[in-house]
Amino acid sequence: MSGIRGQGPADTLNPESRFPIPGEDRVASILIVEDEPSIATALEDALRLEGYEVHVVGDGLSAERAALRDRYDLILLDVMLPQKDGFSVCRTLRGAGLPTPIIVVTARTEDVDKIVGLELGADDYVTKPFSLGELSARIRAVLRRAGGEAAACSPDVWEHGPLRVDFRRFEASSGGQAVSLTPTEFKLLHAFVQRRGEVISLDRLIELIWGEGISLTDRVVYTHVNNLRAKLDQAGAKDVVTSVRGVGYRFDG
Repeated sequence: MSGIRGQGPADTLNPESRFPIPGEDRVASILIVEDEPSIATALEDALRLEGYEVHVVGDGLSAERAALRDRYDLILLDVMLPQKDGFSVCRTLRGAGLPTPIIVVTARTEDVDKIVGLELGADDYVTKPFSLGELSARIRAVLRRAGGEAAACSPDVWEHGPLRVDFRRFEASSGGQAVSLTPTEFKLLHAFVQRRGEVISLDRLIELIWGEGISLTDRVVYTHVNNLRAKLDQAGAKDVVTSVRGVGYRFDG
């Protein structure tokens, strides 16, 4: 199994570590999208052992059909897939308004490939070869962010003047007209809304939007934030994002 490292003591999976869905009497369901049978079987067995409900598909088109048809709490999405690659699948699902968290699995180690997945709307990534312990920890972290944190402090819908943004459906409109936001812009706006009134540093924004360990220049962050601000201004939510010189940004919407 070229994608999974051998387990040591730290990688032993614990059946009691299953992640319950906040506010619901059930455990999380996971869609595994992996075309290598040996890896798919190992992942399915390991995650079932942890108590997750698991469904496996082996190509990109089947992944899209399953994700849009059934309810999953997380999608584990390989990049190199037959029929349709994982990046294209991610783009299609986010374009359809599917909010389900996605962890991209890639054999590529370059930051640019990780950034592509995150820019398309993925929530995290893991690089092959990986340990089952690492994957389990990432799954729990993503579910916690998507479920517990969102339920505790984040509205599903934000409205300001004529602008209405539905974060679960990845939809935005102003005066009944659609407003086109990229997945990264949705994530940025969601992070700002969650932390209304706080000053958020550039390093913290990178961690929130692109994940830990990603190396980005300040200019990349400036570009995304400025694009978002321009769209918000045009949609009727003017001056809700303020630059704090030498620190970062504050959201007052």
